[in-house]
Amino acid sequence: MKLNPKVALVAGLLFISFYPIFIKLADEPPFTAAFYRIFTGWLFLLPYCLKYKLYRISRKDMWMAMLAGVIFAADIATWNMSMSKISATISTLVACCAPVWVGLISWLVLKKKSSWLFWLGTIVSIVGMVVLVGYQNVLNLHINAGILLATLTSFFYALYILVSKGVLRRLKPVTFMFYSMIGAGIFLLGGALLQGDELICFSGSSWFYFIAMGVMSQVLGWLSLSHALKYLPPTEVSITLLSQTVTTGLLAVWLLNENLDTAEIIGSSIVLVGIAITFLKPNNANKIVN
Repeated sequence: MKLNPKVALVAGLLFISFYPIFIKLADEPPFTAAFYRIFTGWLFLLPYCLKYKLYRISRKDMWMAMLAGVIFAADIATWNMSMSKISATISTLVACCAPVWVGLISWLVLKKKSSWLFWLGTIVSIVGMVVLVGYQNVLNLHINAGILLATLTSFFYALYILVSKGVLRRLKPVTFMFYSMIGAGIFLLGGALLQGDELICFSGSSWFYFIAMGVMSQVLGWLSLSHALKYLPPTEVSITLLSQTVTTGLLAVWLLNENLDTAEIIGSSIVLVGIAITFLKPNNANKIVN
């Protein structure tokens, strides 16, 4: 029985919401933590893919899946670096601006027109970001490096969603992930080696969080999201980012004892409202008004 794409979307959301928590608790270098997320997840998939020979695809699809993996690796690497500088909640919130990038890239590159509600939501989101960062810091260009890295994360996330959508039209989600994780793993291992990160000697708790990232956040989370992305529009998939922010924030308060100040709460709320507006359609807006 085929899993309902919307059920897969919700399941994927729940699984990936734990990732920022695992990163904070592992407390290891960004590239190393990201590499082991990919590597342990890939090892988990390997027996299944070999048994059913899911690795047999065209060379073009293989390279496209690996390219998507490299983009995804850049996404999680910059996200990990962001979370080493700011709270998991704020980093996740800014990373959730991916839907705005999806709309902009679709308009600029794919020549797909966006509604006035999309642009209104984008403006509201930008206002929320200014409140979150502080307008004086924006005017003086004193923006936290963690915020900038999280913004870059949201761009890579959007690019990954758009590239993946095309490849997933032809591949099964498991096959796509098998090759995309190879591309991501090579990229992240290279980054860890260039930075001189430790690759073997970790505490037992760090290994536990690496495995949890790989199995829960990477395999279960992204298999679910890839399945949803195969059947649902990219914008509908990226709306899960809204709920991820809330879920991760609640987990961070519970497991990491993180707290937000007034400006962060107000700014975060405005950003979420802005992103929500981008998903409305003009006819839906009219129904709400009437």
